[in-house]
Amino acid sequence: MARNLYILAGTLLLFALFSFGMTFVGSGFQQGLPGNGSLWKTTALFLTVGGLIVALLGMMTAMFEQVDRRARERQAKARRRRK
Repeated sequence: MARNLYILAGTLLLFALFSFGMTFVGSGFQQGLPGNGSLWKTTALFLTVGGLIVALLGMMTAMFEQVDRRARERQAKARRRRK
């Protein structure tokens, strides 16, 4: 599960980087693109914040999965000792 969140975070941050790069490109290259640089900056900001939140969720998920796995290993080890 955490790996999927890391991939999503990376994708969001890549799109944020692309959106930030679009602030430096004039609107004359592509017709129909928003030419307003502040719109691209705002999009990049929201994508960056979203990517960072998803990355945080991925780290928390990985940590809780590790804690759960170690607790199960400890319980299995304790059961083997009792026998």
